[in-house]
Amino acid sequence: MSRYAAIRTPRFDSPAAWAEILGGYGAPRPLCDVQTADVVIIGAGFAGLSAARRLRQIDPNLRVSVLDALCVGEGTAGRNSGFMIDLPHDLASDDYAGGGDDRALIGLNRGAIAFARAAVAEYGINPAFADPVGKVNGAASEAGDTHNRSYARHLETLDERSELLDAQAMFELTGSRHYRSGLYTPGTLMLQPAGYIQGLAAGLSTAGVQVFETSPVVGFERKGADWLVKTDKGQITTPRVILANNGHLESFGIAKGRLMQVFLFASMTPELTADQLGVLGGAPRWGVTPSDPMGTTMRRIDSAQGGNRIITRTCAALRPGMMAGAADVARAARVQRTKFDTRFPQLAGLEMQYRWAGHLCLTRNGVSVTGQVESGVFSACVQNGLGTARGTLTGIAAAELAMGQRSAIVDHFAAEDDPKRLPPQPFAGWGANAYLRYKEWRAGAE
Repeated sequence: MSRYAAIRTPRFDSPAAWAEILGGYGAPRPLCDVQTADVVIIGAGFAGLSAARRLRQIDPNLRVSVLDALCVGEGTAGRNSGFMIDLPHDLASDDYAGGGDDRALIGLNRGAIAFARAAVAEYGINPAFADPVGKVNGAASEAGDTHNRSYARHLETLDERSELLDAQAMFELTGSRHYRSGLYTPGTLMLQPAGYIQGLAAGLSTAGVQVFETSPVVGFERKGADWLVKTDKGQITTPRVILANNGHLESFGIAKGRLMQVFLFASMTPELTADQLGVLGGAPRWGVTPSDPMGTTMRRIDSAQGGNRIITRTCAALRPGMMAGAADVARAARVQRTKFDTRFPQLAGLEMQYRWAGHLCLTRNGVSVTGQVESGVFSACVQNGLGTARGTLTGIAAAELAMGQRSAIVDHFAAEDDPKRLPPQPFAGWGANAYLRYKEWRAGAE
């Protein structure tokens, strides 16, 4: 193809709480004129900004422009749970232990974490926004405990360290008696995702990368040897385009009928008072993923990350139109209310300050869509629920491909199969949502 037109642009009807709790980021700078660049990146999330940083590492004089439909940190990058995980994390399994070359994947994920931590140091990002504290898989049931022990045995075969925590240790960590055990792994980087992304954008801007916000791309087309990228108010001519817009790749007609557009949901407490913190107990920062991948993720953050708060994430819905409605958020909020009260009866009834939906993208066979789309156009999309680490890696790979470089990261994505076709709608949606509800029910107390 020589012309791509967007049939929709990213938008959300719920707040990006991680950005909200940090306060104002500054007035957005939209693209309002005609420009040229050496590379244009569509999307200012983990993939897009990682691509921009990698491009400037390869060539510090490269003119790089990044376009985002929203303000930095208000899109999907500011709506995830903030876990940058190094270990195998197969969401289709019962205990995260997937197949394939796990050692190679661990190496790639740790490369992404090292890339993020180096960016924190280089750009003076608040180190609390990228905390190398590790995480815990929490188990609330016998089945969950069995999953954790199975996962621990799998990690042992990889010579990876983990530590089983008993119920008392989980209580001392979280302040909750809900968990009967936990599995601690030390390699996860716990992010304040909006803070990290905003810091990365600010650092890149200071280094000369142009980051344009509230500038949704309506299309791009071939003009001679170059591409003309258009927004409502401006345009940029460039020889290379990197699509770092995850599921919205399909909005440009690419990988159509092959991408599953899924929304996850979360809620966040107000800042807890001194009395509430006193009855809560536990450590000031922690992250607990469920032993069952369709269970409930919990996080506690402190004042350095936006206030003493607890985040609850659970529920999922397939929405091919790439919008989650108010009914979706309300339904998830009711479930999260129960999950929160069960874990923290000492805070039961506490009204949540924020409730939101976040967009992720999956393929049936778990592959990303990262590579060359056509001459001068590259994709860094589809993170399969592994957004922060996988997004960083896809961005690096697309940047290296755009500059004609090879690496282990590029080779990894080049070896992946094409995404499998989905069944036709509405059957795919009915089936997927029924399956997600079943998996949610089966996760039970987890």
